[in-house]
Amino acid sequence: EQKLVIIGDKKMIMFDDVNPKDKLFSYSHKIDWIERLPVPRPEEAQPLKIEEKEPLKSECEHFIDCITSRKTPITDGNSGLRVLKILEACQQSLKENGKVYRFTYETSKKYFVHDTSIVDENVEIGEGTKIWHFSHILKNTKMGNNCNIGQNVVIGPNVTIGGNVKIQNNVSVYEGVILEDDVFCGPSMVFTNVINPRSHWPRKDEYKKTLVKKGASLGANSTILCGTTIGQYAFIGAGAVINKEVPDYALVHGVPARIQGWMCYCGTKLSLSNSIDSKEKAECSTCKRKYKKEGLNVYKIS
Repeated sequence: EQKLVIIGDKKMIMFDDVNPKDKLFSYSHKIDWIERLPVPRPEEAQPLKIEEKEPLKSECEHFIDCITSRKTPITDGNSGLRVLKILEACQQSLKENGKVYRFTYETSKKYFVHDTSIVDENVEIGEGTKIWHFSHILKNTKMGNNCNIGQNVVIGPNVTIGGNVKIQNNVSVYEGVILEDDVFCGPSMVFTNVINPRSHWPRKDEYKKTLVKKGASLGANSTILCGTTIGQYAFIGAGAVINKEVPDYALVHGVPARIQGWMCYCGTKLSLSNSIDSKEKAECSTCKRKYKKEGLNVYKIS
């Protein structure tokens, strides 16, 4: 027989390919399970009209249409994975004397992932976030709303990223790194998580924490050695190597990086000195925010 039966809580659908007239039937009656077997309560089947088409031809036409129009197919690889999970659960249920497995799937994602990118299981992605070409988000990663993840980016596992974070192309955010809200990671900048790596000597239990605080900007090709903290709204110049703490609002560059000035919330350089003893005040020439400096600590006062 060429039949397919789908049993639900309230109805049963049967597809009968050998029936010369009607092939799809709906049974509105309830299904009783007796000794682990489905037993329908007898009731007249209702034939459902379906458009007659050659299935393989329709699939090929839909496939070509998706390629030319770039629209999402009716079923894709994720659909196939869901089917495999259900079949695996059915097999496990048989082994466990009919244990019930329930599945819930999100039908509409509120974020975008390009088809060439991979998102592992147990990943949380916030609304409005976009993940572009050839990127990989590993398990147990949490990402806030409205992030923008560029091409060829690897994040995780076990990484926490805040909201409105922008990560440009060719960046790897390894386990041990925390990015707070509004952080900017420039193209090809580098994080590390082990201070003395060896290929032949695993150190997965020695990952050091790196914290990048709210609003900080990390310039292109900069390198952040693990175990450091980048202060709020700090500005790391392109190509800099960070090997120690960076204060809030500090502008640093060089190898190794040194404090070269101070930056406003908006990204404009402030007229404050680098003296470790001075007490000064300054107003941003762009946004007019006001700051005070005491030694190597800068505070926004209005």
